[in-house]
Amino acid sequence: MPTAKEKADFSDRLKFSMTRAPEKMRGATDLALRFNLRYHGEPVSPQTAHKWLTARSIPTVDKLQTLAEWFKVDQHWLHYGPPPSGNPQSVPKPLARDEKYPASEEMLELASKIEALSPHHRYLVEQLIEQFYGAGKR
Repeated sequence: MPTAKEKADFSDRLKFSMTRAPEKMRGATDLALRFNLRYHGEPVSPQTAHKWLTARSIPTVDKLQTLAEWFKVDQHWLHYGPPPSGNPQSVPKPLARDEKYPASEEMLELASKIEALSPHHRYLVEQLIEQFYGAGKR
């Protein structure tokens, strides 16, 4: 039976993993919906996902495996945290600035909206992105 600390630590690692995901999730309902698209067993309810996020439960091994594959993290790290040896290789690093994200529904929808803009407005959006993106390179 996991302790309250183990549940809280798992919840923190899950939330951290969610922030790195290409698709943005606003909470337990989004987590459950997107999880169920990837999981091949019985679907989880938003209440179950809420329990994961609020440190009230830890998913079973098969669900942990799905979460780890989805968020591209080590399953052991997601469940238990870094090993006692403190091996830094097991702790996920933030995605590099130039690393390509897989195409998500949100990204494709945004690209379609930008493509539908007039050439002048599309140019303005491109300039805005350059300002944000270029600011980190200086």
